[in-house]
Amino acid sequence: MRGGPGDAERRERWGRLFEELDTNKDGRLDVHELRQGLARMGGGSPDRGAQQGISPEGDADSDGGLDLEEFILYLQEREQRLLLLFHSLDRNQDGHIDVSEIQQSFRALGISISLEQAEKILHSMDRDDTMTIDWQEWRDHFLLHSLENVEDVLYFWKHSTVLDIGECLTVPDEFSEQEKLTGTWWKQLVAGAMAGAVSRTGTAPLDRLKVFMQVHASKTNRLNILGGLRSMIQEGGVRSLWRGNGINVLKIAPESAIKFMAYEQIKRAIWGQQETLHVQERFVAGSLAGATAQTIIYPMEVLKTRLTLRRTGQYKGLLDCAWRILEREGPRAFYRGYLPNVLGIIPYAGIDLAVYETLKNRWLQQHSHDSADPGILVLLACGTISSTCGQIASYPLALVRTRMQAQEFPRGF
Repeated sequence: MRGGPGDAERRERWGRLFEELDTNKDGRLDVHELRQGLARMGGGSPDRGAQQGISPEGDADSDGGLDLEEFILYLQEREQRLLLLFHSLDRNQDGHIDVSEIQQSFRALGISISLEQAEKILHSMDRDDTMTIDWQEWRDHFLLHSLENVEDVLYFWKHSTVLDIGECLTVPDEFSEQEKLTGTWWKQLVAGAMAGAVSRTGTAPLDRLKVFMQVHASKTNRLNILGGLRSMIQEGGVRSLWRGNGINVLKIAPESAIKFMAYEQIKRAIWGQQETLHVQERFVAGSLAGATAQTIIYPMEVLKTRLTLRRTGQYKGLLDCAWRILEREGPRAFYRGYLPNVLGIIPYAGIDLAVYETLKNRWLQQHSHDSADPGILVLLACGTISSTCGQIASYPLALVRTRMQAQEFPRGF
């Protein structure tokens, strides 16, 4: 570590950082303190770098922590790697990374991002408002992140500045080729399926009440929420509120997987190798993928409606319900209500995505000086409002679909 004034300045700076991170003042840094330091320095929630790379790689004595000298050696290696990455992205070698160079770097990996998206990335790191990233800003931002190559940098940017458009079930998420190869896509699908199973189970009574009122409510009986709940409980007890939930949960995984694969194939067929699509393009691809998934799993939708509306003892289970429908009404019964269901995808997907994007972009315009990341609560609010608007617009078609699914016609009718 001998050197000139620059080395002395770096040692002093690293020493101050060590003291700041060493929250318990024991003269050592453990993984927990490094994670806390990453969050305080703007790293946000744990990303791939936080999960894999903030371990004490420079722990020479393997005692589970870094002392000051080990920490300095660790940061020295980190800065050397970061400098190489900085020069890789600084294509014109002027000592600054600008918006066009960010776009070029993504494009080199087959990912197209808009000027607005590149500006969001740059703004998240630009501390002096020059609309460029110099070496010091780059170094300070990524010092505790384990970034080994340009792909790691782009992965971090993609997921930390909310480049993904429309975080909703209608349009699948965008995944880079690296994320597909490393299995990120299926992990997110599995996580989404598990989350969907929990949420659908928790809201199953309300879902059954909705289907019950769609089928049985009329001008004469004036069935309301309390009346519907009372009728279902009187007929089958409290447990009857969860009728149909089993198949509703069962169809999440195949529907999500089919939608994702269909989305990828449709995207390639129409737009070739373009990785990231614009909002309108995602709407078209997402709607077609949703229609494809619904076409394949639609018999499960019919079974879900029939099981949701069944009376106590009417069916022994899922297979018994499917067999009775096939035996009494024929195979066409499994696609009853299919047309209004598919037609309902377009207004729901379009309005959901348009409202989501409008609300999110309005928030970013008003608060982008504070953060390029809207945060989970803002995204949740945008998603809730957009989904509600989409549901309202497509609800008449959903009502027709449910009525048709519930109707029982003997074979040959």
